[in-house]
Amino acid sequence: MADTNGTAFDIVVLGGGSGGYATALRGAQLGLSVALVEADKLGGTCLHNGCIPTKALLHAAEIADNARDGAHFGVHTELKGIDMAGVNEYKAAVVGRLYKGLQGLIKSRKITVFEGYGTLVGQDTVEVNGERITGRNIVLGTGSYARSLPGLDIGGRVITSDQALQLDWVPRSVIILGGGVIGSEFASVWRSFGADVTIIEALPHLVPNEEEALSKAFERAFRKRGIAFNLSVRFSGVTQDDNGVHVSLEDGKTFDADLLLVAVGRGPRTEGLGYAEQGLTLDRGFVITNERLHTGVGNIYAVGDIVPGLQLAHRGFAQGIFVAEEIAGLAPQTIVESGIPRVTYSDPEVASVGLTEAKAREVHGDDAVETLEYNLGGNGKSQILGTAGFVKLVRKKDGPVIGVHMIGARVGELIGEGQLIVNWEAYPEDVASLVHAHPTQNEALGEAHLALAGKPLHAHN
Repeated sequence: MADTNGTAFDIVVLGGGSGGYATALRGAQLGLSVALVEADKLGGTCLHNGCIPTKALLHAAEIADNARDGAHFGVHTELKGIDMAGVNEYKAAVVGRLYKGLQGLIKSRKITVFEGYGTLVGQDTVEVNGERITGRNIVLGTGSYARSLPGLDIGGRVITSDQALQLDWVPRSVIILGGGVIGSEFASVWRSFGADVTIIEALPHLVPNEEEALSKAFERAFRKRGIAFNLSVRFSGVTQDDNGVHVSLEDGKTFDADLLLVAVGRGPRTEGLGYAEQGLTLDRGFVITNERLHTGVGNIYAVGDIVPGLQLAHRGFAQGIFVAEEIAGLAPQTIVESGIPRVTYSDPEVASVGLTEAKAREVHGDDAVETLEYNLGGNGKSQILGTAGFVKLVRKKDGPVIGVHMIGARVGELIGEGQLIVNWEAYPEDVASLVHAHPTQNEALGEAHLALAGKPLHAHN
């Protein structure tokens, strides 16, 4: 299949999620001819089954908590119940507006969209519905799917995040298998909606990829909210009947609930797409690339969740821009994985960028790293909001800040400055001299850097 000029496209993108559509938009912006192949809806998992709908649920959960706790602030409110039909209508409206906007963007950039299931049939060819589309460059961005465990079948009362987002009722009780980002966010939502929640996590901590101090504080906050969890214990099995699910663990404990949410991570969507047949290197289904996201085969690149590393929409988006610029000959700077911000949008929120203390000591040596924790107890806006938490900074001794880790309400909104600090290799003294507006939670970052620069003012620890 050729474009309107009768020649191959400059770029053929397989997959219309965050990585794929970013490649397409930036490529078109740079004057390249672009074809975009998508079997479902533009926007992919993030827009339709991930980031956006889950955060809409979390916002509804926050409103529920505010209504329940209004008396604490002298406001007489009460929570009369959760109308899941109304919640889902609100969620769908948010997704719908963003989807319509994205469709308009793609159309305005004159990107040719092929609707259908695409497979790689040559080093420069993708086949869709029996039609062959040729590209001077191919970009693979086929995304991910909600994984399960071997022998654990999804169905009935055993669900993944895909089914959880479509629920039209609030369960009385839920068991969540997996205490990472997805499991913790759904635990937060369902607890706010009034459900009894129990998390099962095989690793020693909730949000186990985060700074250990954050994980411990997160566990204390969840315990205070009445969210139960079992750590360092593996799932053994589940049965289900009309009354619910019956879950057993390897240590002999058993639990009963209305639902079991399987939140054990996401797998790469690469099977049956022709990748191995065209010579691409795969590892457990992931596409292996070099640091410039090239697969080592022809002019084929890969972006997003199919590339090993953080499975985050904004990572895929950044990679899509990078690859488009690479194809256009702009020689963009490579993306540093540790410099990508990470947020868990639960209550409380967890946000981080850069190296944890443990990783920093592993990389630079024990004597070459110093840390500081600034408690939000000294931050006026945090007191107004009634949130607890802290900012933890990790720096190279006498050097730049290499890690920013935060827990508390709304700290996800602070990670933008955090990533500038880490990625621009700022010294504590550099940040301490900046003026942070008062009263804002953003001040906590300024105060933490003041303290690390040797001049603590509102530090209570």
